Amino acid sequence: MYPPDCLIVKRPVPDVSKPCSDRKPWQAAARCSLSVVTGPSIMSSDPCSFSSFTRCVTKHLNLSLHLDFERHVIRAKVELTVEALEDRFATLTLDTRDLKILSVSANGQPACFSLGPKHSFKGTPLDITLPFDVSRGQHVIVEVTYETSPSASALQWLTPEQTAGKKHPYLFSQCQAHHCRSMVPCQDSPSVKHTYYAQVSVPKDLVAVMSAVRDGQEVDPQDNNRIIYRFRQPVPMPSYLIAIVVGALESREIGPRSRVWSEKEFADKAAYEFSETETMLKTAEDLAGPYVWGQYDILVLPPSFPYGGMENPCLTFATPTLLAGDKSLSNVIAHEISHSWTGNLVTNKTWEHFWLNEGHTVYLERMIGRCMESEQFRQFKAIGGWKDLQDSVNTFGANNPLTNLVPSLQDVDPDDAFSSVPYEKGFALLYHLEELMGGPEVFMGFVKSYIQLFAYSSVTTEDWKNYLFTYFKDKVDILNKVDWNAWMFTPGMPPTWAHIDYHFLSICTKPQSSVHVQAKEQDLGSFTEYDVKSLSSHQLIEFLSLLLQETPLPLTHVKKMQEVYGLNTCMNSEIRFRWLRLCVCAKWEEAVPLALKMATEQGRMKFTRPLFREVFNFEKYRKEAVRVFLAHRAAMHPVTAGLVAKDLKVDASNSSSL
Repeated sequence: MYPPDCLIVKRPVPDVSKPCSDRKPWQAAARCSLSVVTGPSIMSSDPCSFSSFTRCVTKHLNLSLHLDFERHVIRAKVELTVEALEDRFATLTLDTRDLKILSVSANGQPACFSLGPKHSFKGTPLDITLPFDVSRGQHVIVEVTYETSPSASALQWLTPEQTAGKKHPYLFSQCQAHHCRSMVPCQDSPSVKHTYYAQVSVPKDLVAVMSAVRDGQEVDPQDNNRIIYRFRQPVPMPSYLIAIVVGALESREIGPRSRVWSEKEFADKAAYEFSETETMLKTAEDLAGPYVWGQYDILVLPPSFPYGGMENPCLTFATPTLLAGDKSLSNVIAHEISHSWTGNLVTNKTWEHFWLNEGHTVYLERMIGRCMESEQFRQFKAIGGWKDLQDSVNTFGANNPLTNLVPSLQDVDPDDAFSSVPYEKGFALLYHLEELMGGPEVFMGFVKSYIQLFAYSSVTTEDWKNYLFTYFKDKVDILNKVDWNAWMFTPGMPPTWAHIDYHFLSICTKPQSSVHVQAKEQDLGSFTEYDVKSLSSHQLIEFLSLLLQETPLPLTHVKKMQEVYGLNTCMNSEIRFRWLRLCVCAKWEEAVPLALKMATEQGRMKFTRPLFREVFNFEKYRKEAVRVFLAHRAAMHPVTAGLVAKDLKVDASNSSSL
């Protein structure tokens, strides 16, 4: 493995074709950048994609989108600037899912096309035959006119009643991991990076934003009741980071390069909650290098958004469950900011190497916390992450290959593999290496160098490991003692855990131990509000997490905790989520409707799936869990609905419980 089998070449980023508008292409196109060409991995396949990216690569997309809120479809045209990687190149395959393909052309000439058989989660390959051959290194513009399906997995169309304002409809996309193909025919693999321009036509009462820099707007010349918004993304990025939101949006400035966007009902609250964004950005730049994306905006979505946040370039998506009122949950923004380097700038080549995105991002997020708070705070968050990892391993099963740090995703839907494993097992490996290599400052030097070397590229675990051995060439003997097979390719918990300062945790364990002593002794009178009064939000979250890891408390004690601590009134979503799980585990029937309410009034999978599972496991309320899910499924994001259906053993085809 050492030295690495790679050649570092200085190569100018190819220019992109001009879009239909009069704009200039990316001004930075003439700038040279380091790119890494690896030996075996450059030709590796992506098990989650049909696209022919070993024979050609997309360099630029030009999108024209017309949103039809009545039919819940996007009428669209995409121009793909494709570079041939072989001589006599004449056929290519794009990923699609439930798209209606109307026409295809190449450099303005009609091109033959056909759709292959539909795959359960990969969609349908779009095979295109060019009317001419292209030589290696040449570009061809492939134009596809198409229409999305009302059930496109990347898109959620909301009625006015499903929004905060109740007056206007709303659309948002979520393309990670493999859903962009339901919105755009493309090479839907993170191994391919491209720039993009977009023109989006929407009703005049609505505002469009995208994962790109805003580039003006105008009245739609074909319809005075519509507005065309223009966007440009000059930094190459994978297809899963294409994002669009359209709704009755307002914005507030929160920094010299940042705004928050949301419906007006959330705007001021979001501006307060995320007011430390510029400080986080500057801290991240000190750690990882310059921020290359220009603008860093945050968009607070409607409650049905399935994730805590999504790192779309120039426009981080955030769930409204982060709006705790005390900035206590803003570490999610630190995580999404970190993705600007690890994930967006340096990207996993396939979803089997997802830990490269998330493990490094968690590591960088916690380094930001270290700089802004303390080393103890970083280690405190690491302890919580370790418990999240244990929960995921317990949920999947300790022998489940999806708990490998580098799993095989052959015939596996990436959505089914989603868990905290790549995040926290990845972080645990990096933290372990940090200890071996000489501490956080030394190891952060490697992380920064890794980002600089592989910037604008997609990499595999092999690429990362080869460079690790190169960077620490004087410590190869130590690295050779790491059990790489156990870390990378063995299911279950990691082979070792780091040395952690448990000072912050000890504050949480005192009331936790007290509660369990009282449970054993049936001493209800010794509960007092001072048990938790001195705990910060982070510590209270950890206190409840510790209780969830133990044998379920007696119902009498959970009721006493509510009487003394008043946790039912807490609106911090992380605290409320853990508290309601604790109540349902104790078989408190009054908590069941509260748990189902939280599971359905927001759609963040981190909360929704475990809450449904807890009620489902309360045998008396199993049918109620299924009933409530079926009643709310239509309002859920398609990814969330599909995974909850599996959790509750609901047959998606006939809406019945299996």
